[in-house]
Amino acid sequence: MSDLSDGEEGILLFPITDIDQPMKDASHSEPEGFGTSGSDADEDEVHKPAMTLRERRIKRAYGVAIPVNRTLQPLNVSKSQSPSSHRIQWLRAFHKARKAKDPWAEFHINDYDCEVCTRYRYNALKKTWVKDDVLVKMETKPFTRGAMRQCFRLKKLSTFCTLDWKHAQNYVAKNYLENVERDVYFEDVKLQMEAKLWGEEYNRHNPPKKVDIFQMYVLEFKNRPGSPLFHLEHFIEGEYIKYNSNSGFVEDKLRLTPQAFSHFTFERSGHKLIVVDVQGVGDLYTDPQIHTMDGEGYGDGNLGPKGMALFFHSHMCNSICKSLHLTPFDLAPTVVATHNDYISKQKKYATTRVRGKEEMCISASYKEMIDLTALLGRQHSSNSQSSVEGFDDDDGSLLSPTSEDEPMSSDAPSPGMFTRSRYTSESENSATEDEERKKFQEAHALSRPSCVNFELDMRKLSNLRIGESVLGQIHHEMAKYHEIGRFSVKEDVVDWEAVLFHEEHAAQLGVLEAITTMARLYLGLPRDVLINCTVEQSDENIDVGVDYMLQAAEAGDRSAIIYMAKAFDSGHNLGTRRSQSWEDAVHWYQRAVETDEHDEGGHYDSTMEDPQYLLLSRQAEMYQQGGYGLDKDPQIAGDLYTQAAEAATEAMKGRLANKFFQLAEEAWAEVDE
Repeated sequence: MSDLSDGEEGILLFPITDIDQPMKDASHSEPEGFGTSGSDADEDEVHKPAMTLRERRIKRAYGVAIPVNRTLQPLNVSKSQSPSSHRIQWLRAFHKARKAKDPWAEFHINDYDCEVCTRYRYNALKKTWVKDDVLVKMETKPFTRGAMRQCFRLKKLSTFCTLDWKHAQNYVAKNYLENVERDVYFEDVKLQMEAKLWGEEYNRHNPPKKVDIFQMYVLEFKNRPGSPLFHLEHFIEGEYIKYNSNSGFVEDKLRLTPQAFSHFTFERSGHKLIVVDVQGVGDLYTDPQIHTMDGEGYGDGNLGPKGMALFFHSHMCNSICKSLHLTPFDLAPTVVATHNDYISKQKKYATTRVRGKEEMCISASYKEMIDLTALLGRQHSSNSQSSVEGFDDDDGSLLSPTSEDEPMSSDAPSPGMFTRSRYTSESENSATEDEERKKFQEAHALSRPSCVNFELDMRKLSNLRIGESVLGQIHHEMAKYHEIGRFSVKEDVVDWEAVLFHEEHAAQLGVLEAITTMARLYLGLPRDVLINCTVEQSDENIDVGVDYMLQAAEAGDRSAIIYMAKAFDSGHNLGTRRSQSWEDAVHWYQRAVETDEHDEGGHYDSTMEDPQYLLLSRQAEMYQQGGYGLDKDPQIAGDLYTQAAEAATEAMKGRLANKFFQLAEEAWAEVDE
């Protein structure tokens, strides 16, 4: 203890670093790809320091040696910062933490048996796992449960303090109510820790309020029957709120930050993913969900473009979106009109004020730099000699002199109160400033707007017409949701204007199914999507339909190819801008044959409409006759008849094959003449 200038008794705090590697239990069978990196076992024995008194006490009491953080090193304070100022703020934080009462004291968790568990931590940047052993005490009965999981109160002994359970940190252990594969627990942690990285990327863009996502681990009770697994998170007091869901739900008392954060992840990732299902206490989130462009990974909750469509239908850009230079997602005018209530609720409940035009990713301010937990984390990462790189000890969660007593329910910081600083996390490795800047620039290069016009311009620069557009797929899914009444304001009333709005955008962005749907809609043909939607059969609409059909044919859709071949062959259903052309017809007939060979491996399919032998024989007829821009050529006609005969033979059409062989001889006879 030391005396301050004002006579008040205080304490000097020093960052603590861990010089021991987490112990690896050789008898434990860990999942594939898990484990620590570093020197081998022999080198660890050579360089292992002498066991401390506390380590010996733990080994005697629990029969296992658990490494303890025990190296104290003075904090390097920059010349621009006052050491006395840091000392006073740290002292206040210490007194505040010391006087805080344990909210779980009434549950007497300290009376439960101590258990040795294996803890698995995931480094989202390195895509690696590490494990160590920890001491915990957990209630035998859950204190709450949800639809899928139940929660238990748990205390974990800190590696920073002595064997005193009164100072153990409060945690929540969760497990699934139903039996699930063990890999599910590890995949959930990977999801949450990767979402945490997106929270850190969001914070680097200077939003009005920063966000964070719970650090989550897998905890294995290896001494229990079956070695059950649990998820482990810090216990945070406050009102737990679900701000949005993976199915488009948005909480009534709207907050700007959670919705802007989800929108940010979509654009910042280049449309590759979006973080939704934002829920938690204030801006400390847990159990998020990630939708990806292909719907792969991140569990059954990953709905792919369908989930993205559900989010953007309920999202209207707010002031934070604008301050982050995010572009609005295009919604149908009828949908925008129904969002007036949404906007009025934003103005009523959300009081965030945008800071102004600030430089992106500037260095942390002085007030942010003095956060105790952040300083401990950075010092621990940079000075640790044998700890696992990329992880801070999770027990260094003392109250920060720059944080609020409780999370606030609105986006507006209280006057005179600093916001909770979240500079780095356990998921992030100790990179240099240049490396951080490089990562920021690489991530910024992936940014892609949510607006259709910007997407169209980018596709033109890349010379893309068909496919490769996640944004187009989202619009296509949104059109289908409107068609089935998912977004209907009134029951059994479909907003067909919105359906056409989004399907047209999807077609513009190269979604092949949307292109063929629009073509068949305008031409009055049967279709799988927009079945009950109709448009007026006018010459103008037929021209639009043929344009879409030609685009689909160029993209390789077989039905569109055959439509264009027959239209140019007969001169019907071409609209007013095109006329009969056998030259074009032969081109599309041949494309259809080549498509069949590519898709079907050259084999006949009995379910195929317009089989190859009919397509080949029709080309032969046109070459034998000539006209409508196609020169007569009996030699080519004979060759095509022969190919048609061979295709008919493969299709077990013997009589038809003989007929084609005979026609081939007649065509070649014209050549001799």
